[in-house]
Amino acid sequence: STEAVTAVSAVLAEGGAPEALAGPAARTLGAQAADVLREDPWQLLAVAGVRPEQADGFARALLGADCGPDDERRTAALVGWLLERAALQGHTALDASAVRAALAERAVTDPEAAVQHAVAEGVVLVFQEGLDEPADEGAEELAESGEQAEVSAGQEPPQVLLGLDRYALAEESLADGLARLVNACEKDADWSEPAASAGSPSAAELIRTVAAGGLVAHTGGEAARAEPAALITAARSLGLQAVGATHSVDGRRRLAEALDDPSAAVTLAGLLSGAEGPGRDEDGAIAVDLLVVLDAPQLDVETVAILVESLADGTRLVLSGDPGVLGSAGAGRVFADVLAARACPQVVSRTPDPGPIGELVSGIGIGELNQVEAPGKEVVIVPVHDAGEAVHRTVQLVADSVPRAIGVPSADTQVITVGHGGPAGTRALNAALKQRLNAGPGRFGGFDPGDRVVHIPTPGRTVPGVVVSADAEGLHLDCAGTPVVVPQERVESSVRHGWALSAHQATGMRWPAVVVVLPGDAAQGLTRAWVYTAFSRGERHLSVVHGVDQALPRAVAQSLSQDRTTRLRALLEALPTATV
Repeated sequence: STEAVTAVSAVLAEGGAPEALAGPAARTLGAQAADVLREDPWQLLAVAGVRPEQADGFARALLGADCGPDDERRTAALVGWLLERAALQGHTALDASAVRAALAERAVTDPEAAVQHAVAEGVVLVFQEGLDEPADEGAEELAESGEQAEVSAGQEPPQVLLGLDRYALAEESLADGLARLVNACEKDADWSEPAASAGSPSAAELIRTVAAGGLVAHTGGEAARAEPAALITAARSLGLQAVGATHSVDGRRRLAEALDDPSAAVTLAGLLSGAEGPGRDEDGAIAVDLLVVLDAPQLDVETVAILVESLADGTRLVLSGDPGVLGSAGAGRVFADVLAARACPQVVSRTPDPGPIGELVSGIGIGELNQVEAPGKEVVIVPVHDAGEAVHRTVQLVADSVPRAIGVPSADTQVITVGHGGPAGTRALNAALKQRLNAGPGRFGGFDPGDRVVHIPTPGRTVPGVVVSADAEGLHLDCAGTPVVVPQERVESSVRHGWALSAHQATGMRWPAVVVVLPGDAAQGLTRAWVYTAFSRGERHLSVVHGVDQALPRAVAQSLSQDRTTRLRALLEALPTATV
């Protein structure tokens, strides 16, 4: 409310904190936010973007001499902040020793006591390896005696994890829900005829496997997406309600093209919101007999927990995707955990991606950066010496070379780079590409009609579009034929120019031509998963603007990108339904 924001503004001013934080603080901390901050200034850390040193300065201004680095309010808020920051990096939990080390770096003199206090206060839950439930019963003892093995120095078991309750609940709910689907599956039709007439051996294997199981994992590259499409068509031929859900609008388009009935292709976000798909039955469950979720590596644990809760007993669920691509924007590694736990039958596609790009990407998937024959200029390497040259050559490729030599227009060519900042990040590249392809004054908050943009309605969802116009309602976009209006107050935070994207933003989408930009300062950001994802976005053509020398083959040869700490695999392995 306006009153809450005004009251928070007064407290922030008193503590020397920016007034711009008033609205976010009121939304995060509720109607009593001003009182909460006055009583515990470190609660400011709960507001997105606030760092510990900023919260410390705010607390010193409000509390004066009563403020110290070991104040229990400070240490509890720091523990919560560390877990929230870890979630942004994909972790659903952190090793207790890592949390203690991070607290020590922030001047906490007794990190062990700080963790004990945070557990006792319910800021975090503590989990010991092999236990399905948080050690709630020991939390009080833990806080009083410090003798519990979970956080006792020198007596810690191999894996003691600290987690926020929202992710703990999501992982536990998901594990139970997947077990329910496995156990509730019944033989409902004779799938032998559709399997026999499937277009490929891998599609036939997938159909036969799904006929016998309530939960199935399917892995493969871009060409293997034909197999889930064949499965959906087969199920619908048997009179079953079968739907395929994709991560992106572009993925939905590609799936729809492979189906007899395009309405069977939806986005996962649209399915969950009810905007797409068959809707809900009288019990509130999604009205499907078979749900195939493509782009499964992009699934975060909270979304999948909600999805599985929305599926009725007897529904078959297939998780399908390419394990080589980058993971979800949200916390968790659901697909990887399901595969690693062997929680269900797995079908590995034997359908390779075709052509020079497919050959190149297949090699990257096993750690090899091979030179490939590309007689039709399907793969082109463009060496550059610095970031300035990288930007110049990228603009030249998009505007001139690719349209002329490959026949792909600029509007169908996507630039992918490692980060948003830096001299050849998305911001610099988008500025240069706009200047060349759609120069204008940017009179609509930096945008002009005809600008390529991406709309980010929620974190982790990237929807490409083109600016149409702007008025009092907001910025009008055309997103693959769907009109979208972004309110004026949300334009700055949720719309970006879209000629150049990061590889994370590009997951789940493909374009006729892709230009991957690897300037010298990108070397630290390269991993095998990043290279695999970026290089596999192009359907007909891939140009690599290459300025990282040996960092590229090194990134491909080394292990996959940093693993995420989660509990789902252990929870699935502990279930009696887990199969080997």
